[in-house]
Amino acid sequence: MKRQELIVSALDHGTVIDHIPCDRLFQVIRLLHIESMSNKVTIGYNLRSRKMGTKSIIKIADRFFSDDELSQLAVVAPNVTLSEIRDYELAAKKQVTLPSELRGIVKCDNPKCITNNEPMSTLFHVTPKAADTKHATVRCHYCEHEQDIADVELCGRQL
Repeated sequence: MKRQELIVSALDHGTVIDHIPCDRLFQVIRLLHIESMSNKVTIGYNLRSRKMGTKSIIKIADRFFSDDELSQLAVVAPNVTLSEIRDYELAAKKQVTLPSELRGIVKCDNPKCITNNEPMSTLFHVTPKAADTKHATVRCHYCEHEQDIADVELCGRQL
């Protein structure tokens, strides 16, 4: 019998972030500061998925995220699934949802915006265009400039 899948050790305690679009994996890593964690991390990239064609997945041992942290994932990876694992069992499973406000996450692409010229945090209001968070608009609280969520650039300081 020919083995078709790679076997990865089970997670006893931590978080699994699943259904990450492959082109957004490294943005998720930066957003959650995974590169600087000392926890055990398993990353799968370009994995086969019936739902998406290909996907990425991140397993992080001994780390759970707040609802605020998780909702910010929707900026770069809408519709990801988060599973909390405790004692090798699924304790909670949730879909990431886009919050109504984004604070200090997204950069305003208006060069004249005060947030690009003064040391201050950005604030955006989110307006969904449809039920799908991939089609939302963000409006800067300060200059009222609008951007499509798919085109936003992340600030240097996240989470």
